[in-house]
Amino acid sequence: MGRVTAPNQALPVPPADLPGTLGALRAAGHRYQTVKQELRHNLLARMRSGEDRFPGIVGYDDSVLPEVERALLAGHDMVLLGERGQGKTRLIRALAALLDEWTPVLPGSVLNEHPLHPLTPSSRALVAEAGDDLPIGWLHRSMRYGEKLATPDTSVGDLIGDVDPIRIAQGRTLGDPETIHFGLVPRTNRGIFAVNELPDLAERIQVALLNVLEERDIQVRGYQLRLPLDLFLVASANPEDYTNRGRIITPLKDRFGAEVRTHYPVDLELELALIRQEADLVAEVPEHVLEVLARFARAVRESPSVDPRSGVSARFAIAAAETVAAAALRRAGLLAGPAGSPAAGSASAAGDATVRPESPVARVGDAVSVTSTLRGKVEFESGEEGREIEVLAHLLRAATAETFRARLAGLDLSGFTALVAEGAMIETGELVSSAELLRQVGTVPGLAKALDRLGLGDAPTPEQAAAGVEFVLEGLHLTRRLGKDVTDSGRTVYGGRS
Repeated sequence: MGRVTAPNQALPVPPADLPGTLGALRAAGHRYQTVKQELRHNLLARMRSGEDRFPGIVGYDDSVLPEVERALLAGHDMVLLGERGQGKTRLIRALAALLDEWTPVLPGSVLNEHPLHPLTPSSRALVAEAGDDLPIGWLHRSMRYGEKLATPDTSVGDLIGDVDPIRIAQGRTLGDPETIHFGLVPRTNRGIFAVNELPDLAERIQVALLNVLEERDIQVRGYQLRLPLDLFLVASANPEDYTNRGRIITPLKDRFGAEVRTHYPVDLELELALIRQEADLVAEVPEHVLEVLARFARAVRESPSVDPRSGVSARFAIAAAETVAAAALRRAGLLAGPAGSPAAGSASAAGDATVRPESPVARVGDAVSVTSTLRGKVEFESGEEGREIEVLAHLLRAATAETFRARLAGLDLSGFTALVAEGAMIETGELVSSAELLRQVGTVPGLAKALDRLGLGDAPTPEQAAAGVEFVLEGLHLTRRLGKDVTDSGRTVYGGRS
């Protein structure tokens, strides 16, 4: 895709104090800079000021970003190599923030020509004729970024340009540059152009990019046309495709000045930070549940049952968190509906119309739905066909047990095991209210300390407390200290020895 502006999104309006003519621009002391000089200058300015150079990029501070910065400072076009869901496109789009906020252009120029550096014969003639009285325009940096997802049907005309038959019909000759309809690359002149998934571009189309990367010009259907384009070109690719012989032509690989490898979050905290930043949660998801999902995503990524060449996208953990939040919202909605009271089944709900409705707070049991809804995001090894949900369910249980040990290790939870040892059966599930779950548990020694360890605070809401209780029960079951059974109706019953 190229530059896209939503129908209801207004274009940025240039400040009124910017020069309006070529003479005023010169008088203001403006100097022409190439895109790469501009990126270098602004990057260095952010380094000196301590400002965040790449807002929103998580987990790359000590690995990927230093390499990207070296490429920018060197003025090298670059290719980002990494499996899916490693934030390559996010990082590429963040580069546009390093451009000047406003840059002068010749009004009406499809090539965004600089008034002090016109490219086409018609623009040079216009500047020579009008001189300092020439009106100029200003282009916001958001309009200086172009992007194309490489697909097998992409043509040279899409990227570079083609002859416009309408202009030919209007009487112009084939030798006239005005007959060319420029493609995405030249239309992003004086900006950043990104090619996503470069290996998917047909080899004959890749040839069209050779001149752009080295000679910085374009050729259209044999035209004797030399337009010294001013571009920063960046591409993304999957290493599996990039190294597959013949997928990217060797001369094109040679023309990229920098090759930067991306990666998934290296530790659990970075995985959690990414989920917190990116997930659009429709309900509260406690920290211990987010940790389970983060560990789950990392376990899936490292599992021998999963094809390592395809990778497991960071979007997997993000979608998992959003799914769990949606399950909590669904429970709150159903418990407040006619099929169940706000605190369905609780003793206090009987005859009490003032019982507060269930607030949506996710529990660890809500994560079970993730194994079925997100299995399509994972490429399994061929030998695991038919066992996908079973594999994911096992990894989810392992992630829950790891989180239980990490959060509650050394804590005395004998109050819970003693409760069921006395014959109590604790029922929970996706449609069991927090009030009902807490009523079954009652006052348990050690519960307050467990909730504090889970980060739920000194005065958790009933829904938060229920989420903590369910996590403790599930952890005790997974560490073989508590029995568990699932009823035909889908509810979970904890009780007895595992």
